[in-house]
Amino acid sequence: MKMTMKSLLLIPVLALLAACGGGGGSDSSSTPSTTTPTLQSIALTPANQTIPVGTTLQLTATGTYSDGKTAVLKDNLTWSVKGSNATVATTGLVTTKVVGSETITATSGSISGSTAITITNPWDSVAAGGNQTLALKRDGTIWGWGSNGWGQLGDGSTTDQNKPVAVSGGVNTWKQVASGEFHTVALRADGSLWAWGFNQNGQLGTGTTDSKPVPTLIGTSKNWVFVAAGKAHTLAIDKSGLLWAWGRNFNGQLGDGTTVDKLVPTKIGTFTNWKMVSAGATHSIGVRADGSLYAWGGNASGQLGNGGLVDLTAPTKVGTSTWVSAAAGGAHTLAIRADGILFAWGSNGSGQLGNNGSGNATAPTQITSDTNWAAVAAGNMHSLAVKADGTLWSWGSNTDGQLGSGNNLDSGAPIQVGNATIWKGVSAGISHSFGVQTDGTLWGWGRSVEGQQGNGSSGSTAADVVVPTALQ
Repeated sequence: MKMTMKSLLLIPVLALLAACGGGGGSDSSSTPSTTTPTLQSIALTPANQTIPVGTTLQLTATGTYSDGKTAVLKDNLTWSVKGSNATVATTGLVTTKVVGSETITATSGSISGSTAITITNPWDSVAAGGNQTLALKRDGTIWGWGSNGWGQLGDGSTTDQNKPVAVSGGVNTWKQVASGEFHTVALRADGSLWAWGFNQNGQLGTGTTDSKPVPTLIGTSKNWVFVAAGKAHTLAIDKSGLLWAWGRNFNGQLGDGTTVDKLVPTKIGTFTNWKMVSAGATHSIGVRADGSLYAWGGNASGQLGNGGLVDLTAPTKVGTSTWVSAAAGGAHTLAIRADGILFAWGSNGSGQLGNNGSGNATAPTQITSDTNWAAVAAGNMHSLAVKADGTLWSWGSNTDGQLGSGNNLDSGAPIQVGNATIWKGVSAGISHSFGVQTDGTLWGWGRSVEGQQGNGSSGSTAADVVVPTALQ
Protein backbone atom coordinates (compact mmCIF):
# COMPACT_ATOMS: atom_id res chain seq x y z
CA MET A 1 0.00 0.00 0.00
CA LYS A 2 1.26 3.36 -0.95
CA MET A 3 1.58 5.81 1.95
CA THR A 4 1.68 9.52 1.46
CA MET A 5 3.58 11.90 3.66
CA LYS A 6 0.30 13.30 4.94
CA SER A 7 -0.82 9.86 6.04
CA LEU A 8 2.43 9.23 7.86
CA LEU A 9 2.02 12.44 9.82
CA LEU A 10 -1.51 11.48 10.92
CA ILE A 11 -0.51 8.09 12.48
CA PRO A 12 1.03 9.41 15.71
CA VAL A 13 -1.77 11.91 16.11
CA LEU A 14 -4.39 9.19 15.85
CA ALA A 15 -2.47 6.99 18.28
CA LEU A 16 -2.38 9.83 20.81
CA LEU A 17 -6.11 10.39 20.44
CA ALA A 18 -6.79 6.68 20.96
CA ALA A 19 -4.74 6.61 24.15
CA CYS A 20 -6.76 9.52 25.46
CA GLY A 21 -10.04 7.94 24.49
CA GLY A 22 -10.35 10.46 21.74
CA GLY A 23 -11.15 10.01 18.20
CA GLY A 24 -14.24 12.14 18.50
CA GLY A 25 -16.01 9.80 21.06
CA SER A 26 -17.70 11.01 24.26
CA ASP A 27 -15.68 11.38 27.55
CA SER A 28 -16.63 8.40 29.81
CA SER A 29 -14.46 9.34 32.88
CA SER A 30 -16.13 10.64 36.20
CA THR A 31 -15.11 11.88 39.70
CA PRO A 32 -15.82 9.26 42.55
CA SER A 33 -18.54 10.41 44.98
CA THR A 34 -17.97 10.36 48.83
CA THR A 35 -20.76 8.97 51.13
CA THR A 36 -20.76 9.90 54.86
CA PRO A 37 -21.33 6.83 57.07
CA THR A 38 -24.62 7.00 58.96
CA LEU A 39 -25.30 5.93 62.54
CA GLN A 40 -27.11 2.59 62.61
CA SER A 41 -27.30 1.61 66.31
CA ILE A 42 -26.23 2.54 69.84
CA ALA A 43 -25.02 0.12 72.53
CA LEU A 44 -24.69 1.07 76.21
CA THR A 45 -22.00 -0.46 78.41
CA PRO A 46 -21.72 -1.90 80.96
CA ALA A 47 -25.10 -3.45 80.18
CA ASN A 48 -27.74 -4.96 82.47
CA GLN A 49 -25.97 -4.10 85.72
CA THR A 50 -27.11 -4.74 89.30
CA ILE A 51 -26.01 -1.96 91.65
CA PRO A 52 -26.90 -0.81 95.19
CA VAL A 53 -29.23 2.08 95.84
CA GLY A 54 -27.44 5.36 96.49
CA THR A 55 -24.51 4.58 94.22
CA THR A 56 -23.45 5.67 90.74
CA LEU A 57 -22.71 3.91 87.46
CA GLN A 58 -20.91 5.45 84.49
CA LEU A 59 -22.41 4.34 81.17
CA THR A 60 -20.73 4.65 77.80
CA ALA A 61 -22.63 4.93 74.50
CA THR A 62 -20.95 3.33 71.48
CA GLY A 63 -22.33 3.86 67.98
CA THR A 64 -22.10 1.48 65.03
CA TYR A 65 -22.05 3.10 61.57
CA SER A 66 -23.09 1.99 58.09
CA ASP A 67 -19.48 1.34 57.15
CA GLY A 68 -19.15 -1.17 60.00
CA LYS A 69 -16.99 1.06 62.17
CA THR A 70 -17.75 1.95 65.81
CA ALA A 71 -17.04 5.01 67.93
CA VAL A 72 -17.83 6.31 71.41
CA LEU A 73 -20.58 8.90 71.21
CA LYS A 74 -20.37 12.13 73.14
CA ASP A 75 -21.70 14.96 70.98
CA ASN A 76 -25.36 15.36 70.06
CA LEU A 77 -26.30 12.66 72.56
CA THR A 78 -29.31 12.80 74.89
CA TRP A 79 -29.60 10.61 78.00
CA SER A 80 -32.91 9.74 79.66
CA VAL A 81 -34.50 7.38 82.22
CA LYS A 82 -37.82 5.62 81.89
CA GLY A 83 -38.95 5.95 85.51
CA SER A 84 -37.98 7.70 88.73
CA ASN A 85 -35.78 5.09 90.40
CA ALA A 86 -32.62 6.70 89.08
CA THR A 87 -31.32 9.84 87.40
CA VAL A 88 -28.81 10.20 84.59
CA ALA A 89 -26.52 13.14 83.86
CA THR A 90 -25.59 14.48 80.42
CA THR A 91 -22.35 12.53 80.73
CA GLY A 92 -24.13 9.18 81.17
CA LEU A 93 -23.51 9.00 84.92
CA VAL A 94 -26.40 7.13 86.54
CA THR A 95 -27.33 7.77 90.19
CA THR A 96 -29.64 5.22 91.80
CA LYS A 97 -32.40 6.57 94.04
CA VAL A 98 -34.92 3.85 94.85
CA VAL A 99 -34.74 0.05 95.02
CA GLY A 100 -36.27 -1.51 91.93
CA SER A 101 -35.51 -1.56 88.20
CA GLU A 102 -34.83 1.19 85.69
CA THR A 103 -34.16 1.64 81.97
CA ILE A 104 -31.52 4.08 80.75
CA THR A 105 -31.59 5.31 77.14
CA ALA A 106 -29.12 7.26 75.01
CA THR A 107 -30.46 8.94 71.84
CA SER A 108 -28.74 10.57 68.86
CA GLY A 109 -31.12 11.84 66.22
CA SER A 110 -33.53 9.02 65.41
CA ILE A 111 -31.25 6.29 66.79
CA SER A 112 -31.35 5.15 70.42
CA GLY A 113 -29.98 2.39 72.63
CA SER A 114 -31.10 1.24 76.09
CA THR A 115 -30.00 -0.92 78.98
CA ALA A 116 -31.76 -2.12 82.11
CA ILE A 117 -30.35 -1.75 85.62
CA THR A 118 -31.45 -3.49 88.79
CA ILE A 119 -31.22 -1.42 91.96
CA THR A 120 -30.74 -3.39 95.17
CA ASN A 121 -30.52 -2.67 98.87
CA PRO A 122 -26.98 -1.69 99.83
CA TRP A 123 -25.78 -4.08 102.55
CA ASP A 124 -23.37 -6.97 102.05
CA SER A 125 -22.35 -8.16 105.53
CA VAL A 126 -22.41 -7.08 109.18
CA ALA A 127 -20.31 -7.40 112.34
CA ALA A 128 -21.93 -6.86 115.73
CA GLY A 129 -19.19 -5.95 118.19
CA GLY A 130 -19.40 -5.28 121.91
CA ASN A 131 -22.00 -2.52 121.84
CA GLN A 132 -21.33 -1.25 118.34
CA THR A 133 -22.16 -2.41 114.85
CA LEU A 134 -20.01 -2.24 111.71
CA ALA A 135 -21.43 -3.11 108.31
CA LEU A 136 -20.03 -3.45 104.80
CA LYS A 137 -22.02 -2.08 101.88
CA ARG A 138 -22.00 -3.62 98.43
CA ASP A 139 -20.20 -0.53 97.16
CA GLY A 140 -17.17 -1.40 99.30
CA THR A 141 -17.68 1.20 102.03
CA ILE A 142 -17.89 0.48 105.77
CA TRP A 143 -20.39 2.16 108.08
CA GLY A 144 -20.58 2.07 111.87
CA TRP A 145 -22.90 3.04 114.72
CA GLY A 146 -23.24 2.54 118.47
CA SER A 147 -20.58 2.73 121.16
CA ASN A 148 -17.50 4.73 120.14
CA GLY A 149 -15.67 5.64 123.32
CA TRP A 150 -12.39 4.28 121.93
CA GLY A 151 -12.88 5.21 118.30
CA GLN A 152 -14.07 1.73 117.32
CA LEU A 153 -16.44 3.18 114.69
CA GLY A 154 -13.45 4.61 112.83
CA ASP A 155 -15.08 7.94 112.04
CA GLY A 156 -12.29 10.00 113.59
CA SER A 157 -14.20 10.74 116.80
CA THR A 158 -14.86 9.08 120.15
CA THR A 159 -18.52 10.05 120.20
CA ASP A 160 -21.25 7.41 120.21
CA GLN A 161 -23.43 7.40 117.09
CA ASN A 162 -27.04 6.24 116.90
CA LYS A 163 -27.19 6.37 113.12
CA PRO A 164 -24.76 4.94 110.55
CA VAL A 165 -21.64 7.03 109.90
CA ALA A 166 -19.03 6.31 107.26
CA VAL A 167 -15.63 5.05 108.33
CA SER A 168 -13.03 7.76 107.79
CA GLY A 169 -11.00 7.87 104.59
CA GLY A 170 -13.61 7.57 101.87
CA VAL A 171 -12.32 4.09 100.90
CA ASN A 172 -14.61 1.92 98.75
CA THR A 173 -12.47 -1.21 98.49
CA TRP A 174 -13.22 -2.85 101.84
CA LYS A 175 -13.85 -6.61 101.62
CA GLN A 176 -14.42 -7.83 105.19
CA VAL A 177 -14.96 -6.27 108.62
CA ALA A 178 -14.85 -7.77 112.13
CA SER A 179 -15.50 -6.07 115.46
CA GLY A 180 -14.45 -7.02 118.98
CA GLU A 181 -15.54 -5.51 122.27
CA PHE A 182 -13.89 -2.13 121.66
CA HIS A 183 -11.87 -2.53 118.44
CA THR A 184 -12.45 -3.16 114.75
CA VAL A 185 -10.35 -4.77 112.02
CA ALA A 186 -10.99 -4.88 108.29
CA LEU A 187 -9.51 -6.13 105.02
CA ARG A 188 -9.23 -4.22 101.76
CA ALA A 189 -9.41 -5.65 98.26
CA ASP A 190 -5.65 -5.21 97.86
CA GLY A 191 -5.03 -7.63 100.73
CA SER A 192 -3.97 -4.99 103.25
CA LEU A 193 -5.21 -5.16 106.85
CA TRP A 194 -6.40 -2.18 108.91
CA ALA A 195 -7.51 -1.66 112.51
CA TRP A 196 -8.96 1.02 114.76
CA GLY A 197 -10.35 1.51 118.27
CA PHE A 198 -9.09 0.37 121.68
CA ASN A 199 -5.52 -0.91 121.82
CA GLN A 200 -4.60 -1.51 125.45
CA ASN A 201 -3.41 -5.05 124.71
CA GLY A 202 -2.04 -4.45 121.24
CA GLN A 203 -5.15 -5.83 119.52
CA LEU A 204 -4.71 -3.34 116.68
CA GLY A 205 -1.41 -4.93 115.73
CA THR A 206 0.33 -1.62 115.10
CA GLY A 207 3.31 -2.23 117.39
CA THR A 208 2.08 0.15 120.10
CA THR A 209 -0.73 0.31 122.64
CA ASP A 210 -2.05 3.62 121.32
CA SER A 211 -5.74 3.59 120.45
CA LYS A 212 -6.73 4.85 117.00
CA PRO A 213 -10.02 6.53 115.97
CA VAL A 214 -9.39 5.99 112.25
CA PRO A 215 -8.34 2.98 110.16
CA THR A 216 -4.61 2.37 110.67
CA LEU A 217 -2.51 0.08 108.48
CA ILE A 218 -1.14 -3.07 110.11
CA GLY A 219 2.36 -3.70 108.79
CA THR A 220 3.02 -3.73 105.05
CA SER A 221 1.74 -7.15 103.99
CA LYS A 222 -0.95 -7.39 101.33
CA ASN A 223 -1.47 -11.10 101.71
CA TRP A 224 -4.38 -11.14 104.19
CA VAL A 225 -7.55 -13.06 103.31
CA PHE A 226 -9.53 -13.45 106.57
CA VAL A 227 -9.77 -11.68 109.93
CA ALA A 228 -11.60 -12.18 113.25
CA ALA A 229 -11.88 -9.98 116.33
CA GLY A 230 -12.36 -11.18 119.91
CA LYS A 231 -12.83 -9.29 123.15
CA ALA A 232 -9.27 -7.94 123.06
CA HIS A 233 -7.41 -10.13 120.56
CA THR A 234 -7.30 -10.51 116.81
CA LEU A 235 -6.79 -13.48 114.49
CA ALA A 236 -6.04 -13.45 110.77
CA ILE A 237 -5.21 -15.84 107.92
CA ASP A 238 -2.89 -14.99 105.04
CA LYS A 239 -2.90 -16.21 101.43
CA SER A 240 -0.61 -19.12 102.21
CA GLY A 241 -3.06 -20.40 104.83
CA LEU A 242 -0.87 -19.42 107.78
CA LEU A 243 -2.53 -18.26 111.00
CA TRP A 244 -1.49 -15.07 112.79
CA ALA A 245 -2.59 -13.57 116.12
CA TRP A 246 -2.02 -10.50 118.28
CA GLY A 247 -3.43 -8.63 121.28
CA ARG A 248 -4.41 -9.94 124.71
CA ASN A 249 -3.01 -13.36 125.58
CA PHE A 250 -3.66 -13.85 129.31
CA ASN A 251 -5.43 -17.16 128.65
CA GLY A 252 -3.31 -18.25 125.71
CA GLN A 253 -5.95 -17.16 123.20
CA LEU A 254 -3.29 -16.19 120.67
CA GLY A 255 -2.06 -19.77 120.45
CA ASP A 256 1.67 -19.04 120.36
CA GLY A 257 2.47 -21.21 123.38
CA THR A 258 2.74 -18.25 125.77
CA THR A 259 0.47 -16.00 127.81
CA VAL A 260 2.25 -12.80 126.80
CA ASP A 261 0.41 -10.10 124.84
CA LYS A 262 1.64 -9.43 121.30
CA LEU A 263 1.62 -5.98 119.71
CA VAL A 264 2.13 -7.14 116.12
CA PRO A 265 0.88 -10.10 114.06
CA THR A 266 2.62 -13.23 115.33
CA LYS A 267 2.70 -16.48 113.36
CA ILE A 268 0.90 -19.35 115.04
CA GLY A 269 2.31 -22.78 114.30
CA THR A 270 3.21 -24.02 110.83
CA PHE A 271 -0.09 -25.21 109.38
CA THR A 272 -0.72 -23.68 105.96
CA ASN A 273 -4.32 -24.69 105.45
CA TRP A 274 -6.39 -22.62 107.87
CA LYS A 275 -9.82 -21.95 106.36
CA MET A 276 -11.56 -19.77 108.98
CA VAL A 277 -11.14 -18.63 112.58
CA SER A 278 -13.35 -17.11 115.26
CA ALA A 279 -12.30 -15.16 118.34
CA GLY A 280 -14.31 -15.18 121.57
CA ALA A 281 -13.80 -13.38 124.86
CA THR A 282 -10.79 -15.44 125.94
CA HIS A 283 -10.70 -18.37 123.52
CA SER A 284 -10.22 -19.01 119.83
CA ILE A 285 -11.59 -21.55 117.35
CA GLY A 286 -10.34 -22.45 113.89
CA VAL A 287 -11.22 -24.80 111.04
CA ARG A 288 -8.59 -26.06 108.60
CA ALA A 289 -9.19 -26.87 104.94
CA ASP A 290 -9.34 -30.59 105.75
CA GLY A 291 -12.32 -29.94 108.04
CA SER A 292 -10.44 -30.48 111.29
CA LEU A 293 -11.42 -28.22 114.21
CA TYR A 294 -8.96 -26.66 116.66
CA ALA A 295 -9.45 -24.69 119.89
CA TRP A 296 -7.17 -22.79 122.26
CA GLY A 297 -7.21 -20.17 125.02
CA GLY A 298 -9.53 -19.86 128.01
CA ASN A 299 -11.35 -23.02 129.04
CA ALA A 300 -12.92 -22.32 132.44
CA SER A 301 -16.37 -23.24 131.11
CA GLY A 302 -15.26 -26.04 128.79
CA GLN A 303 -15.45 -23.82 125.72
CA LEU A 304 -12.50 -25.59 124.08
CA GLY A 305 -14.49 -28.80 123.83
CA ASN A 306 -11.67 -31.15 124.85
CA GLY A 307 -13.43 -32.55 127.92
CA GLY A 308 -11.35 -30.50 130.35
CA LEU A 309 -11.32 -27.10 132.03
CA VAL A 310 -7.65 -26.17 131.63
CA ASP A 311 -6.56 -23.31 129.36
CA LEU A 312 -4.54 -24.28 126.28
CA THR A 313 -1.89 -22.01 124.81
CA ALA A 314 -1.66 -23.66 121.39
CA PRO A 315 -4.25 -24.86 118.85
CA THR A 316 -5.47 -28.30 119.92
CA LYS A 317 -7.62 -30.58 117.78
CA VAL A 318 -11.22 -31.14 118.88
CA GLY A 319 -12.35 -34.71 118.22
CA THR A 320 -12.12 -36.41 114.84
CA SER A 321 -15.20 -35.09 113.01
CA THR A 322 -15.15 -33.00 109.87
CA TRP A 323 -16.43 -29.44 110.34
CA VAL A 324 -17.40 -26.60 108.02
CA SER A 325 -17.63 -23.58 110.34
CA ALA A 326 -17.48 -22.51 113.99
CA ALA A 327 -18.17 -19.48 116.18
CA ALA A 328 -16.62 -18.47 119.51
CA GLY A 329 -18.79 -16.49 121.96
CA GLY A 330 -18.29 -15.10 125.42
CA ALA A 331 -17.51 -18.52 126.92
CA HIS A 332 -19.27 -20.93 124.57
CA THR A 333 -18.67 -22.37 121.13
CA LEU A 334 -20.93 -23.36 118.23
CA ALA A 335 -19.90 -25.45 115.24
CA ILE A 336 -21.53 -27.03 112.20
CA ARG A 337 -20.37 -30.46 111.15
CA ALA A 338 -19.99 -31.43 107.49
CA ASP A 339 -23.32 -33.28 107.61
CA GLY A 340 -25.16 -30.08 108.60
CA ILE A 341 -25.63 -31.05 112.26
CA LEU A 342 -25.11 -28.32 114.88
CA PHE A 343 -23.02 -28.81 118.02
CA ALA A 344 -22.36 -26.56 121.03
CA TRP A 345 -20.21 -26.61 124.15
CA GLY A 346 -18.99 -24.38 126.97
CA SER A 347 -20.95 -22.02 129.21
CA ASN A 348 -24.71 -22.56 129.33
CA GLY A 349 -26.02 -20.40 132.18
CA SER A 350 -28.57 -18.70 129.92
CA GLY A 351 -29.29 -21.62 127.62
CA GLN A 352 -26.84 -20.43 124.95
CA LEU A 353 -25.89 -23.99 124.01
CA GLY A 354 -29.46 -24.74 122.94
CA ASN A 355 -29.68 -28.23 124.44
CA ASN A 356 -32.61 -27.41 126.74
CA GLY A 357 -30.32 -27.53 129.75
CA SER A 358 -28.44 -25.07 131.95
CA GLY A 359 -25.27 -27.00 132.74
CA ASN A 360 -21.98 -26.34 131.00
CA ALA A 361 -20.70 -28.87 128.45
CA THR A 362 -17.00 -29.64 128.06
CA ALA A 363 -17.38 -31.58 124.81
CA PRO A 364 -19.36 -31.03 121.59
CA THR A 365 -23.06 -31.64 122.26
CA GLN A 366 -25.54 -32.13 119.42
CA ILE A 367 -28.24 -29.48 119.18
CA THR A 368 -31.51 -30.77 117.68
CA SER A 369 -31.68 -33.52 115.08
CA ASP A 370 -31.80 -31.10 112.15
CA THR A 371 -29.19 -31.56 109.44
CA ASN A 372 -29.52 -28.29 107.54
CA TRP A 373 -27.68 -25.75 109.67
CA ALA A 374 -25.73 -23.35 107.44
CA ALA A 375 -24.31 -20.49 109.54
CA VAL A 376 -23.83 -19.67 113.23
CA ALA A 377 -22.94 -16.67 115.38
CA ALA A 378 -22.12 -16.63 119.10
CA GLY A 379 -22.69 -13.56 121.28
CA ASN A 380 -21.79 -13.06 124.89
CA MET A 381 -24.56 -15.33 126.18
CA HIS A 382 -26.81 -15.87 123.16
CA SER A 383 -26.61 -17.74 119.88
CA LEU A 384 -27.91 -17.19 116.35
CA ALA A 385 -28.05 -19.49 113.35
CA VAL A 386 -29.32 -19.66 109.78
CA LYS A 387 -30.53 -22.86 108.18
CA ALA A 388 -30.02 -23.86 104.57
CA ASP A 389 -33.65 -22.95 103.89
CA GLY A 390 -32.91 -19.32 104.81
CA THR A 391 -34.75 -19.34 108.13
CA LEU A 392 -33.34 -17.60 111.23
CA TRP A 393 -33.07 -19.19 114.68
CA SER A 394 -31.94 -17.94 118.12
CA TRP A 395 -31.51 -19.13 121.71
CA GLY A 396 -29.91 -18.20 125.02
CA SER A 397 -30.05 -14.92 126.91
CA ASN A 398 -32.78 -12.49 125.91
CA THR A 399 -32.57 -9.78 128.57
CA ASP A 400 -32.38 -7.08 125.91
CA GLY A 401 -34.45 -8.72 123.19
CA GLN A 402 -31.36 -10.05 121.39
CA LEU A 403 -33.18 -13.24 120.37
CA GLY A 404 -35.68 -11.27 118.28
CA SER A 405 -38.56 -13.36 119.60
CA GLY A 406 -40.80 -10.43 120.51
CA ASN A 407 -40.21 -10.67 124.26
CA ASN A 408 -37.41 -10.75 126.84
CA LEU A 409 -37.61 -14.41 127.83
CA ASP A 410 -34.51 -16.59 127.58
CA SER A 411 -34.74 -19.73 125.47
CA GLY A 412 -32.85 -22.96 126.15
CA ALA A 413 -33.49 -24.32 122.65
CA PRO A 414 -33.45 -22.86 119.11
CA ILE A 415 -36.60 -20.93 118.25
CA GLN A 416 -37.46 -19.64 114.79
CA VAL A 417 -37.35 -15.86 114.41
CA GLY A 418 -40.12 -14.62 112.14
CA ASN A 419 -41.08 -16.31 108.88
CA ALA A 420 -38.49 -14.91 106.47
CA THR A 421 -36.61 -17.46 104.38
CA ILE A 422 -34.00 -15.17 102.84
CA TRP A 423 -31.51 -14.75 105.68
CA LYS A 424 -27.93 -14.70 104.40
CA GLY A 425 -25.82 -14.16 107.52
CA VAL A 426 -26.00 -13.12 111.17
CA SER A 427 -23.73 -11.58 113.80
CA ALA A 428 -24.06 -11.42 117.58
CA GLY A 429 -22.72 -8.73 119.92
CA ILE A 430 -22.83 -8.63 123.69
CA SER A 431 -26.59 -8.05 123.84
CA HIS A 432 -27.60 -7.13 120.31
CA SER A 433 -27.92 -8.94 117.01
CA PHE A 434 -27.83 -8.12 113.32
CA GLY A 435 -28.54 -10.03 110.14
CA VAL A 436 -28.38 -9.49 106.39
CA GLN A 437 -30.95 -10.88 103.98
CA THR A 438 -30.22 -11.96 100.41
CA ASP A 439 -31.97 -8.85 99.05
CA GLY A 440 -29.33 -6.63 100.69
CA THR A 441 -31.51 -5.42 103.57
CA LEU A 442 -29.97 -5.12 107.04
CA TRP A 443 -31.92 -5.99 110.19
CA GLY A 444 -31.16 -5.37 113.86
CA TRP A 445 -32.64 -6.33 117.21
CA GLY A 446 -31.73 -6.31 120.90
CA ARG A 447 -30.07 -3.67 123.06
CA SER A 448 -30.17 -0.06 121.85
CA VAL A 449 -28.83 2.03 124.75
CA GLU A 450 -25.51 2.78 123.04
CA GLY A 451 -27.15 3.39 119.67
CA GLN A 452 -26.08 0.00 118.30
CA GLN A 453 -29.38 -0.44 116.42
CA GLY A 454 -28.59 2.57 114.22
CA ASN A 455 -32.20 3.70 114.29
CA GLY A 456 -31.59 7.11 115.84
CA SER A 457 -32.45 5.91 119.34
CA SER A 458 -29.97 5.75 122.23
CA GLY A 459 -29.59 6.53 125.91
CA SER A 460 -31.23 5.11 129.02
CA THR A 461 -34.71 5.62 127.59
CA ALA A 462 -33.97 3.76 124.35
CA ALA A 463 -36.30 0.79 124.11
CA ASP A 464 -35.06 -2.69 123.28
CA VAL A 465 -35.80 -3.80 119.73
CA VAL A 466 -37.40 -7.18 120.34
CA VAL A 467 -37.99 -8.28 116.73
CA PRO A 468 -35.76 -7.91 113.67
CA THR A 469 -36.22 -4.41 112.30
CA ALA A 470 -34.88 -3.18 109.00
CA LEU A 471 -32.30 -0.42 109.16
CA GLN A 472 -33.57 2.46 107.06
